[in-house]
Amino acid sequence: MPLSEREQRILAELEESLSKEDPRFAKNVRETTVYTHSGRRVRWGVAGFVLGLAILVLTFSWSVIAGLAGVIIMFASAILVERNLRRLGRASWYDIRAQRAADDADEENDSSPRRVWRQWMDRREQPE
Repeated sequence: MPLSEREQRILAELEESLSKEDPRFAKNVRETTVYTHSGRRVRWGVAGFVLGLAILVLTFSWSVIAGLAGVIIMFASAILVERNLRRLGRASWYDIRAQRAADDADEENDSSPRRVWRQWMDRREQPE
């Protein structure tokens, strides 16, 4: 359901006041998307899995408890990766590519993540 003119104006005023009060936070909100956040968590999860594997391989021969700690780290990292891959998988690959293409577009085209998000939401709401 689209916003009314009054709601759009209120939202624009809120965005403007946020930009004035905390420009760094406003910039982070504009630039961070579900894809970047989940992608970052997937990378951290893979790094944690590799760390857990290294702990397991290096310490299991002399300390079973340290080896089990490595297994626990691997398990937690695998859960983190799986959950964030599910978040990424909910959006089609087309949407991810469209967002990257829009981000790489010329500045004369409004390629802000907010616009891309709105377009994506509009496509999801349209009946097929």
